[in-house]
Amino acid sequence: MSILVQKFGGSSVANPDRIKAVARRVVEAKDRGDDVVVVVSALGDTTDELIALARQISERPPKREMDMLLSTGEQVSIALLAMAIHELGRPVVSLTGAQGGIITDTTHTKAKILQINTERIERELSQGKIVIVAGFQGVTPGDDITTLGRGGSDTTAVALAAALKARECEIYTDVDGVYTADPRVVPSARKLADVSYGEMLEMASLGALVLQPRAVEFGAMYGVPIHVRSSFNREIGTYVREERVVEKDMVVIGVAHDVNVAKVGILDVPDRPGVASRIFSALAAEAINVDMIVQTTKEQQTTDMLFSVSRDDLARAKEIVEQVAAELGAKGVIVNDNVAKVSIVGAGMVSNPGVAARMFEALAKNDINIQVISTSEIKISCLVKAEDALKAVRAVHEAFGLSQPETQNAAL
Repeated sequence: MSILVQKFGGSSVANPDRIKAVARRVVEAKDRGDDVVVVVSALGDTTDELIALARQISERPPKREMDMLLSTGEQVSIALLAMAIHELGRPVVSLTGAQGGIITDTTHTKAKILQINTERIERELSQGKIVIVAGFQGVTPGDDITTLGRGGSDTTAVALAAALKARECEIYTDVDGVYTADPRVVPSARKLADVSYGEMLEMASLGALVLQPRAVEFGAMYGVPIHVRSSFNREIGTYVREERVVEKDMVVIGVAHDVNVAKVGILDVPDRPGVASRIFSALAAEAINVDMIVQTTKEQQTTDMLFSVSRDDLARAKEIVEQVAAELGAKGVIVNDNVAKVSIVGAGMVSNPGVAARMFEALAKNDINIQVISTSEIKISCLVKAEDALKAVRAVHEAFGLSQPETQNAAL
């Protein structure tokens, strides 16, 4: 008997009626002959509400205690879903992340999964039970509760699918797949049938909120097919897997944007070996991810160093960078959170010249100034003013004909 992992996000279990609908969907999968493991997020906006509650107590609450608080959201949802499945007459058990054998490192609020002991889950499955595991959470080797960061339930689900050698991981959400752009921003955006792991990883990292980047990494590492689909209809969604099928002729598959971005600049840093290592090691020690690094060397043997971080990390990043800048003898630090990142993604870009030129031309025609550019083999990202972000997404989406059939931008 094969194992199917299903993950349901917060909007899918936002109220009792939706929880009951999820229960029926899970039971249907079980009745088709699969062993079913379900991963559930906290109900609706519960996590945001718990964060807001913590901020009323402390401006900077201890990260360990934040994990203790936030992990309660998923415990509520798994228990309620288990009750709903029990009402349908099926054997079921709910497990916390710790009970499900999810072991993480000690980085509170952004923990990474180190290993999964599937013994308890496999034992429950062997008894014919549907197993529900709390998403977003795990436990350290020292028995401290941790959480996996925003969207961490996706990572829980794909990691469990890998550990259990599941045939597929279904990610149920409030959209019915991965689109060429956010359909709320570009109404003509088109649903993609297939996306490669590499392309989806870039899309997720660049602001597409359908999947957490680490979930895609797990899928790619262990070859887990990921099916992104809607909780509210029965349509086939988007498959994330090794090779695109339907979209293989597309040079650019989509446009992503991220408004949770801030720009940090260090002015007149001494231009000598080890300076960059000193700056970015200090940020890494605080688990602050850095993107879009640009360095400009000046005649007087100094350099300006510019990079982006998430707005959530800006306050702490500024403190760290100001301290390091003072130690290095830099002139000063500037920050700007009135920015957004707009990106195009596509595996076909590596062998098709002119992609960057088309993107930059589309932005220029709409009077959108580019502040920073970052590229890889399959993506181009531009930092623009925050107020220009949505206009930029629409302009670039149109420039590459992404609302048209998949062969529209096959040749540039």
